Order: sequence, then structure tokens, then C-alpha cells
Amino acid sequence: MSFSETISPFFGRCALVGFYATAAMNIVSDWGHVAAGLDAHHVPVAPAVLLVALVLIFLGCISLFFGYHTRHGAVLLFGLTIVATFTLHPVWTMADGAGREAEFAIFSRDLAICGGLLLMVGMGPGPFAIDNRKSGGKGKKH
Repeated sequence: MSFSETISPFFGRCALVGFYATAAMNIVSDWGHVAAGLDAHHVPVAPAVLLVALVLIFLGCISLFFGYHTRHGAVLLFGLTIVATFTLHPVWTMADGAGREAEFAIFSRDLAICGGLLLMVGMGPGPFAIDNRKSGGKGKKH
């Protein structure tokens, strides 16, 4: 296995973690504005939804960064992202214009991130992950 096959999945996981960690920091630093934005999209109990989102982001980021139960973490982040994408960026209801173009850019970015998360679910975390550590003889016996 080449160096790039070994390390690139880790860097890909780190890129996803960076994206979600930045989003979490933005939520925390501007809680009131983000909650108001959710209210504007008719999301019930916006502060509770934000808290659940932060917990899911935190768990997903820890999972992806360390490669521990990576597929579960990727599924958590995928579910959160796909729901948020279709709830908060309904480009199909908007009239043509700059606002629709901006929302479509975010919508497309989020779908691409969902694609990366699905690749992580299907392909796993790569060799540089806790999920792939050797069991030290304590694993299943064949």
C-alpha cells in the first residue's frame, strides 16, 4: 500500500472534521442569530435543535478524527447534513436571482459533503485509524 493510500483517507477525514468544527464554532459564537435563522425557516424549538446538532457534530468529529467507529460517525453527520440541507436551503422554491444562486451554492456544497460522508461509510476510515488497529491476539479466533 502506498503512502498516499495510507495517509490520504486520514487527511480527508481531517478536512471533514475541519468543516464541521468550524460550523460548530459558528453556531456557538453566534447562537442567537443562528437560532433566529432556524425560527425563520419554521424549525420548532430552535435552541434544542441547535443543541442536538452540536452534540451530533461533536460526536461525529471525534469519530472521524480518530477513526473510531468511523462509519457510525459518518452516518450521524450525513443524517444531520442531509436534513439541514433540505430544510434550510429549499432552492426549488426560490425565484431566479442572486439569492437563489447563493442558496444553490450552499445546497450543492452540502450534497458534495454528504457524498464524501457516504464514501466514508462505504469504504471505511482507511488504514490510519483506531478502527483498523491490530487486536493483539484478543480478537476473534478462526
